[in-house]
Amino acid sequence: MDEYLTALEDELRALVAAPDPAYATYYGIFRYHLGWTDANFVQVKCDTGKRLRPLLCLLSCEAACGDWRRALPVAAALELAHNFSLIHDDIEDNSDERRGRAAVWKVWGLAQGLNAGDGMFVLARLALDRLCERGFNDATCTAISRVFDEATLALCHGQFLDLGFETRLDVTTGEYLQMIRGKTAALIAASAGIGAMLATADSKIVDAFARFGENIGSAFQITDDILGIWGDPAITGKSAATDILTKKKSLPAIIGLNHPQHGAALRALYAQAALSQDDVGRALALLDQIGAREQAQQFADEFRAAALSALAATGIQNRAMDHLREMANAMTRRMR
Repeated sequence: MDEYLTALEDELRALVAAPDPAYATYYGIFRYHLGWTDANFVQVKCDTGKRLRPLLCLLSCEAACGDWRRALPVAAALELAHNFSLIHDDIEDNSDERRGRAAVWKVWGLAQGLNAGDGMFVLARLALDRLCERGFNDATCTAISRVFDEATLALCHGQFLDLGFETRLDVTTGEYLQMIRGKTAALIAASAGIGAMLATADSKIVDAFARFGENIGSAFQITDDILGIWGDPAITGKSAATDILTKKKSLPAIIGLNHPQHGAALRALYAQAALSQDDVGRALALLDQIGAREQAQQFADEFRAAALSALAATGIQNRAMDHLREMANAMTRRMR
């Protein structure tokens, strides 16, 4: 993926450039969050994130027989929109760290953290304007802008639901699936769908790529949920069972909380103000007894199968399509 990633980084760096020396620190915050510098704005090699959404966009464009280089403005916009949400997520979740480093708000304060997230979203919207420079007509640009905005709003809807789940012990599987369709899957669906839109006017092809993105996005989130409880810290970057300690309403937890036989015991644990390590052990034992991991994995497997089926329905066979299948499997089989 080096060719795609190098071109993407160049596009991102061109967008994240201070227009005036007075704003050097402001744009420096963006570069820090994107993993290019340390907190003193000295260039370093840090975790930049997976860049999944822009890669899905570029590969979908190429798979649908388009020129992926012309899709770079949208790919950059998708990555910036994702990172705007992460900056705000860290504030909303009171998370001190992001990708192994201090979160933006912990370094520059709550107010500047909010302002940085807002600015990054605006940069994402401005990035879409660069499509005109790549030769796309106004109708295409307008349609893509609408898909982008709808996906970003769906992301905010999902975050609203997720925050509301924090104080509830009665979240249903249906409510959870609605939440992840917004918070995680919407932008991933837009990434694949917009990539196809830049290559073809065939609505059936575009819809197939969007369905691929929505389903693989849902499978990706459920895989994250499983890793958050049973994952290897070397893969997740956080201690095993962190999601239990924080009482996160992930899919395995929801399965456990709603279990007819053992749900009451798990709800009693989660009703406490805070969980001890012993409580975490008891919760893990209950989830194992219920088979919550296996049930959650079945959901992920079904979503992955639906995603791959959507790709197959296009009838397209090329190198980029092979890469998309490889990405789909890598995104949802990170513990195997």
